[in-house]
Amino acid sequence: MIEISASAQAYLKDLLSKQDGEDVAIRVFVAQPGTPNAETCIAYCRAGEEQEGDVAAEFDGFRAWFEGRSEAYLVDAVVDYAEDQMGGQLTIKAPNARIPNVNPDSPIEDRINYVLYNEINPGLASHGGMVTLVEVTPDNSAVLQFGGGCQGCAAVDITLKNSVETTLLERVPDLVGVMDQTDHTVTENAYYS
Repeated sequence: MIEISASAQAYLKDLLSKQDGEDVAIRVFVAQPGTPNAETCIAYCRAGEEQEGDVAAEFDGFRAWFEGRSEAYLVDAVVDYAEDQMGGQLTIKAPNARIPNVNPDSPIEDRINYVLYNEINPGLASHGGMVTLVEVTPDNSAVLQFGGGCQGCAAVDITLKNSVETTLLERVPDLVGVMDQTDHTVTENAYYS
């Protein structure tokens, strides 16, 4: 799934040895996987902080947890460490992090993001706007945030109900609703004032 070079393993082992507490590991995941905003992350993971579905892997002197839902996006990923004039840099290259990899069994967040970035945002871009997923509530409602020309736009309610919500509810059957958490009092970039 992911390759961690020997130099990166040595760096991570040293970094983890300096942390307070026992059994501190790393956790690797992709935030907003399958979208243009995907970001591959490595974070500290104290005992008990691993998530349901995470997969453990043992390395030389430390444990890594890989987020289960990120596995497909971490294929061919490489973590490396190279020393430089400033000390060194840990790099993560995940060529599949931004590639949509969605099917009916994918997590609801991935399916929503797929629809937002591939069907909804291209239309909103013509007005300089975009919409992103903030979270999915426990009852499967999507909390969204508008940006660019959509933030503060006088027509955002029409866009939300007639375009975004209709499309999402049609394409993501287990989604029950859509909510907007955008602060629409900021109108500097609004397409319609």
